[in-house]
Amino acid sequence: MTPLVLASTSRFRRELLARLGLPFIAVAPVCDETPLPGESAADTASRLASVKARSLIGAHPQALIIGSDQVALLDGQQLGKPGTPERAAAMLRATAGRTLEFHTALSLVNAANGHEQRHTDITRVRMRPLSDAQIQAYLAREPDALLCAGAAKSEGLGGALIAGIDSSDPNALIGLPLFALVDMLLAEGVEVLA
Repeated sequence: MTPLVLASTSRFRRELLARLGLPFIAVAPVCDETPLPGESAADTASRLASVKARSLIGAHPQALIIGSDQVALLDGQQLGKPGTPERAAAMLRATAGRTLEFHTALSLVNAANGHEQRHTDITRVRMRPLSDAQIQAYLAREPDALLCAGAAKSEGLGGALIAGIDSSDPNALIGLPLFALVDMLLAEGVEVLA
């Protein structure tokens, strides 16, 4: 089988990809994740997913390389990973009772021939109204929230923050659109259910 490389240091993406039961390695990509001026959330996510995957072609010239990126969007403003409890609390206050869009992009690059497939999934998340006390309790109990776009880790305690989700692939909200990835792998001759 063609080697499979996940261009990510994200524990969440590794766990998602492992669900497919295929052997893979995870390698840190070389990528500046700063959005470009005037770039839409979908374009930022798609560009960064591609850059992440393509950054590993030289080191893994015979591999299928998976890149993924996620951008949360509120009122036209991109929300990244907060990184600090203070920024996480500010994001959660701003998003409480509102609807966010998560743009999760996927790139699969065949390093041997340079062929690339791309997909972007849009997930709409309705957040519950939250008090400052609830936000602080959540952040105290869910330290991984600092690593998640918009500070809402849906698969953990973040489920208590969310009133509803509209998505074609629930895996996309966690960080890797598996439904599209299965199709992309099949197009490259990798049958997940073989």
